[in-house]
Amino acid sequence: WSTSTSSTKQWYQRRVRVAQSVVDSGAVPLLVLCIQEPELSLKRIAASALSDISKHSPELAQTVVDAGAIAHLANLTLNPDAKLKRQVFSALSQISKHSVELAEMVVEAEIFPNVLTCLKDSDEYVKKNCATLIREVAKHTPELAQLIVNAGGVAAVIDYVGDSSGNVRLPGIMMLGYVAAQFSKVLPHDAKARRLFVTSGGLKKVQEIKAEPGSALMEYINIINGCYPEEIVRYYSPGYSERLLERIDNHQPIMTN
Repeated sequence: WSTSTSSTKQWYQRRVRVAQSVVDSGAVPLLVLCIQEPELSLKRIAASALSDISKHSPELAQTVVDAGAIAHLANLTLNPDAKLKRQVFSALSQISKHSVELAEMVVEAEIFPNVLTCLKDSDEYVKKNCATLIREVAKHTPELAQLIVNAGGVAAVIDYVGDSSGNVRLPGIMMLGYVAAQFSKVLPHDAKARRLFVTSGGLKKVQEIKAEPGSALMEYINIINGCYPEEIVRYYSPGYSERLLERIDNHQPIMTN
């Protein structure tokens, strides 16, 4: 076990050194130029390289950002080529994961609603990388989580989780957990945030999340629900309107003379 761990660590350190050497050689601005070229294969390779560089540390990701990569990657989010989009969303998620500041810069490139549209892409890896990007943004702050809620992100991810299977679902499930965790910190102390969470559709979508009993996700959902009167939570729960209609059907009117 220790030998395996040591080998993995050495492999990772080699990858970091390679990424750093690419940066030191001045290649990052050239890679950013390559993703602007018309040749599709060149775009794919360059986006993949930017993703590999960005994933290792905030400093390496910042170098990619400083070269102007985010805007050009964002422009490729609706490119019809699935293999290119896989790399584009991977690169944006690798940048976003490191810090609030980097995630905000990705969001400011107006990736929404394109990233939500691509959650319905026919390519499984495009969808998975989109869900990963949303997850990496949502995990940082309640404000970024609220932005995703306002953009319709929770509804889109719930649909994605419902339509997917196996490990492909994992980033979406984790994203829902991060959003729930962020709001569980804020809602108990902020009446304005509680109202906004309802009017933006967040509370309704939280009720649609299928969480395992006893899981951290279920705990966050319970904290959120505890911030509201019981009748409000019931009102936004799946099937509530149907139950009300059944009560109407079964109601016996009181006849007066």
